[in-house]
Amino acid sequence: MSNLQLPENATLIEQRLSNLEQELSEVKNILNSNSQKYNWWLKIAGTFENDPTFDEVEKLGQEWRKSAD
Repeated sequence: MSNLQLPENATLIEQRLSNLEQELSEVKNILNSNSQKYNWWLKIAGTFENDPTFDEVEKLGQEWRKSAD
């Protein structure tokens, strides 16, 4: 590796690190703002309504809880 390659590589690494830091900051901001706007479960609430498979799972869960008493 020549002396000219090291500074070019170092500059490239510094730029990539700077880009990653900026993107991480953006992701953190998005996550923080989203968590304050709504609860995640509200987004999926009701998605299993009228789903026969889920109804069966719910029924089996109730039977299991009753048998554990």
